[in-house]
Amino acid sequence: MKKNTLLQKLMTLVLPIAFQQFMLALVNASDAVMLGKLNQDSLSAVSLGGQIVFVLNLFISAITIGENMYVAQYWGKGDTKTVREIIAFLTRVTFLISALFCIAAIFCPRILMRIFTTDENLIILGIKYLRIVGVSYLFSSISQIFLGLLKNCGKAMESTIIITTTVILNIILNSVFIFGLLGMPSLGIEGAALATVISTGIGFLWSILYCMQNEVTKIPLSFLKQRNIELEKRFWHHVLPVIANILIWGIGFTTYSIIMGHLGTNAVAANSIANISKNLVVCFCLGLGNGGSIIVGNELGAGNLELAKQYGRRLAKLSITSGIVSGLFLLSIIPVILHFTNLSPQAHHYLKWMLVICSYYLIGKSINSMVIAGIFAAGGDSKFGMFCDAITLWCVTIPLGVIAAFILKLPVIIVYFVLNLDEIIKLPAVYIHFKKYKWVKDLTVKEELNIRQEQRYAREI
Repeated sequence: MKKNTLLQKLMTLVLPIAFQQFMLALVNASDAVMLGKLNQDSLSAVSLGGQIVFVLNLFISAITIGENMYVAQYWGKGDTKTVREIIAFLTRVTFLISALFCIAAIFCPRILMRIFTTDENLIILGIKYLRIVGVSYLFSSISQIFLGLLKNCGKAMESTIIITTTVILNIILNSVFIFGLLGMPSLGIEGAALATVISTGIGFLWSILYCMQNEVTKIPLSFLKQRNIELEKRFWHHVLPVIANILIWGIGFTTYSIIMGHLGTNAVAANSIANISKNLVVCFCLGLGNGGSIIVGNELGAGNLELAKQYGRRLAKLSITSGIVSGLFLLSIIPVILHFTNLSPQAHHYLKWMLVICSYYLIGKSINSMVIAGIFAAGGDSKFGMFCDAITLWCVTIPLGVIAAFILKLPVIIVYFVLNLDEIIKLPAVYIHFKKYKWVKDLTVKEELNIRQEQRYAREI
């Protein structure tokens, strides 16, 4: 019965969330395909300029993990007042962070582009893109908080409808503005940025208005002014390690792009397509981790600690299967991806082997998305991920990647192989930590009780 209940919960959560992840990845794919039709430099410039929103999303991802951590548990407990206080707090924080990135993109785009490349043509194209797309940072960041509320409150399908509509609109506007359809001027790279601004703006308004009017998630504007200092302190206690973890991982991943960016435009273009392909395929794995986090968090908040523990074990096993299937699927569609890409012969060669490397990477990514970002985070066990990523990235893969690229000057594919070892290297440590069950915590009760729970599960090992 419990197993069937878990599967039922997974289907109602994972499929909508996975579809959301797919649709969001589809936007980047459409940008790549359409801009690639113009020229390879436009594709490369948007790929590098997109690293700015990638870094912004690191902060927002950490905040939404914290949102899942607390909203899932308080919603499972039935405490809707505290849920509203959390959303009000997170909306204020998200606005401040995204506003800083917006200002930087609009007023300092050259400085940002020079971080990733020294190619003047790519810098000029990137400046045109950033000065327009920067406005979308505010829209997309705040809407993620409200869409996260819908997912945690049993409204995953509604959030999927909002995201899907926004993405379809983005793709349509991309084609109109980039190529100048329907009597519009051909704006190229600036058209892609404008399409993003318009579509994210509509998604922003839709998500907020829905949450404020729906009876389940109703949040009056007056709540945005309210504060719960004690709750905010407890939130930061658990979420600051998540932010540190994601920044450590994200800055490391951005460093990968910097390394690849200095290996030539062919490497940049191939890396861009490889990442987009990988992100499209990994959507189910990410949805599984996100949905698993909400399920485990609901049970922990409701006080069903033993059931949450059982769910955690089953979800971890399911993530292994999901990763293997995703990797095999990516291998099977490599010929299709190569057929539809418009790259130079050298970039085409790079892309083929990058996709092969991505196939095994997906196995580790699936497991770690479920266990570290999902199960551990659901119970507030956030420090492990921070230390794990700090060691694997900054002590192993990045130093080895820099040595391979700039000292030994090894081929691009060897450098890419080294840079994609991180998710595999950390697996033994993740398994050992999972079995300690430090993540089995109810964050809605006092910390002393959590400590006693932790000690009890440690004795059971």
